[in-house]
Amino acid sequence: MTETQERRVVGLVAGSHVVNHAYLVALAPVIGLVADDFGVSIAAVGLAIGVQGGVVTLLQLPFGYLSDARSRTLVLAISLVAGAAGIVATALAPSYSWLLASQALLGVGIAGHHPAHYPLLATASSETNRGRAYSLHALGGSLGFAVSYAIAAGVGALGLGWRWTVAGIAVFGAAFALVALPVARGFPERIRKPAAEDRPSSRPTLAGIRRGASELLSSSGLLGLTVLSFLTSAAAWCIRTYAPQLLTAGYGLAPGTANLLVSAMLVVGAGTILVGGALTDRVGPGTVALGGYAALAGLATLLASGSLPLALVVLILPLSGTISVSRPARSTLADRLSERADLGKNFAVVTVGISLGGAVAPPAFGALIELAGVRVTFGVVAVLGLLSVGLTRWLLGRVDGSARRPQTAPSD
Repeated sequence: MTETQERRVVGLVAGSHVVNHAYLVALAPVIGLVADDFGVSIAAVGLAIGVQGGVVTLLQLPFGYLSDARSRTLVLAISLVAGAAGIVATALAPSYSWLLASQALLGVGIAGHHPAHYPLLATASSETNRGRAYSLHALGGSLGFAVSYAIAAGVGALGLGWRWTVAGIAVFGAAFALVALPVARGFPERIRKPAAEDRPSSRPTLAGIRRGASELLSSSGLLGLTVLSFLTSAAAWCIRTYAPQLLTAGYGLAPGTANLLVSAMLVVGAGTILVGGALTDRVGPGTVALGGYAALAGLATLLASGSLPLALVVLILPLSGTISVSRPARSTLADRLSERADLGKNFAVVTVGISLGGAVAPPAFGALIELAGVRVTFGVVAVLGLLSVGLTRWLLGRVDGSARRPQTAPSD
């Protein structure tokens, strides 16, 4: 790989992550408007987002196998095309049932991005730049979250309905797909497809699936990262989906101001990803992860109190960054715990934890808000931060030294 080729792969994968994450939270900034339009509760719209997350969870391992056995860029193409179809269907949804179905289709499009992205990054980037490559990938994801809130704020300022917000996201995603698909086809074959010796020589069988599942379950490090991914994903989904409710109900901000502040929060979070990538390469993934999750617990506790002066509500700006700064560290840990031939499947397993968080958190936290209020809900986010600190400490005590060092040796 030349440096130019590496940058092209990393840039395209990061751009794809922008689009996928914009799709992920397309309904979050307009969740109240969607609920009013269909005559359902906020928790019901959260369930629709959860359906999307459930489909993503179910398809992680199949897409991981396809990425490892056939083609990473094929998985990427499926993700981009199905995602564009799903977001258009969401914008046109005439009923709540249609909304559920369109979110399921959107989930098919979103499901392929991690199983394709991580093997592409791992193959294209050098070992010494791996943390920074993952940080640029995570940066793209955080910018995608911010894009949706920014579009929602702009559409709201024009007095247009929620469908125009989703339609704007759909135009953005379709335009990227039209550019990205031919670029991806031009990648060198060793980037697009796994090496011949790494591909399975036969089709998967039930016995092979059981054996593979047993091997995954025997890896305490990989399972620990999967549970950690679930905890942090659940916290992140609550922050992204319900932070506007915290700001409006807890601190009296206008909805438009709240959406702008949340968009700014996600942009700040995107910047901390780059910091996290550099720190991961310099001081090691364990230290970065522990610091980020501890900060999450502290900031969520302060904001959940509801007693901060209005001027200090700007503390919400670094809130999502506490998770974002740790994302390159978590990805680096997963990379170092994986064989090269299993990258797609192993990252798919870790992504199962992320996707389960996306399936469970929106409806669960939506119901909790209606039952106990938004402040109690963000108190639970603080608890998730503390649990993440404890799990990370447990995990680091049970993996080999290469997972804790700033850089691995060539033999790793």
